[in-house]
Amino acid sequence: MDQQLSGTGGDIEALVAFFERHARVAVLTGAGVSTASGIPDYRDTSGEWKRSPPMQHQQFMGSHAARQRYWARALVGFRVLGEATPNPAHHALARLEALGHVSGVITQNVDGLHQRAGSREVIDLHGRADRVRCMSCDANRMRHDLHAELARRNPRWSTLGARAAPDGDADLEADFSDFQVPACTRCGSGVWKPDVVFFGDSVPRDTVERAFALLEHSDALLVVGSSLMVFSGFRFARAAAAQAKPIGCLNLGRTRADSLYTLKLEAPVESTLSALAVALDGEPSVSRRPA
Repeated sequence: MDQQLSGTGGDIEALVAFFERHARVAVLTGAGVSTASGIPDYRDTSGEWKRSPPMQHQQFMGSHAARQRYWARALVGFRVLGEATPNPAHHALARLEALGHVSGVITQNVDGLHQRAGSREVIDLHGRADRVRCMSCDANRMRHDLHAELARRNPRWSTLGARAAPDGDADLEADFSDFQVPACTRCGSGVWKPDVVFFGDSVPRDTVERAFALLEHSDALLVVGSSLMVFSGFRFARAAAAQAKPIGCLNLGRTRADSLYTLKLEAPVESTLSALAVALDGEPSVSRRPA
């Protein structure tokens, strides 16, 4: 059995040994993987909220005022998420997959950075923030196209600045009552919603089944950059434990599954994964491919 450890990058040997003992490792990632790309996260090292909880599904669907507030703030805050590029952690995981060590990535993030770094087997557990979907007729639209329309309809809002918040939100408070939110262009009345799972909503069944299938065909699970406080991610650690599969964790701070790990490293995600890829391959891990 692996031992539970806590430390810095000096524990890389333990992580290398974890991968050498388990041929195909499924990786579950959270917001801590993308913070080095400039995308803020929700929780601190104790797993507590850093800020007010995000928009709830029922609130978004049931209130036009809530949608006005959401889209006005997104018009300001989504620039950070839209302009983010993969960091060394994303590139290292893509390389580990190419080397045959990683069977796939289950990500709680909605930024698409794993795919842009070159990872092929990626399950977007909570959807993708770069797309929007009509909640009435299921029409799809790229988010940048909707944002262009929002900017045309609300020209003064696109010039505002505010501190970026997680998942394309912004710390902006104002009178949002005059913000124009267009209805679906296909059915004429449907609500445009980001194609992501909001808090209070459920992950689609086929997505959950794909993630469980990936775990089933893997030898171990590695949790990276996630506190697992949300059940949609925690369930996979619980399932791996039920299947007696070793679980490793690379995360700064407490997680919901701390009692389940056979190996835990509290170390920087980017440098540790990069060192892991070098150790298993012998070459620098950061891709030189364009993002």
